[in-house]
Amino acid sequence: MTAPKTLLQLAGANPAPATLSEAALVIIDAQNEYTEGALLLSGVREAVASIRALLDRARQAGAPVIHVVHHGRPGGLFDPQGRNGAIVDLLAPSDGEAVAPKTLPNAFTSAAFRDALAATGRKKIIATGFMTHMCVEATTRAALDHGYATTVVAEATATRDLPDPLGGAPIGASELQRRSLAALADRFATVVRSEREIV
Repeated sequence: MTAPKTLLQLAGANPAPATLSEAALVIIDAQNEYTEGALLLSGVREAVASIRALLDRARQAGAPVIHVVHHGRPGGLFDPQGRNGAIVDLLAPSDGEAVAPKTLPNAFTSAAFRDALAATGRKKIIATGFMTHMCVEATTRAALDHGYATTVVAEATATRDLPDPLGGAPIGASELQRRSLAALADRFATVVRSEREIV
């Protein structure tokens, strides 16, 4: 039996990861809700450190950075006025970095995000943030429809355990993470393991 191939490989494409000289760094929902709130993610501290390392390099390279933030309802998850709705301190935006609020998983539903991304003049995205199976995946899938090529940095993303909708055992975060990244790599993105693979 032959080894499986992605749709991209079957089409003859094997895209290299985006570089900081040609892409915008997009940090999706790096908010306290995921680090200290109701939606604590598996491996989130390590993911935040990975994002910070890439963020430092992006700033040094002069690459555009867009911080996407999810706005929930006041008093609920991602309260835009509360501590858990705020961006993680370690990843706080610097002057000149765009902050784009959204209310749905797909960042492209936000006019602020679309405008900020268009203003960079770049057609490639380096995607990081939370959650892998939710907003990272939704945004990466939509990016293809909008004409953007995406590189997802695995160690700069994280997710959480989910219940099985078919009644089986819970689906662990590590399995969900792997499956989500595999689905994206099939057609929607170049997936790299570490921020060290981005040059």
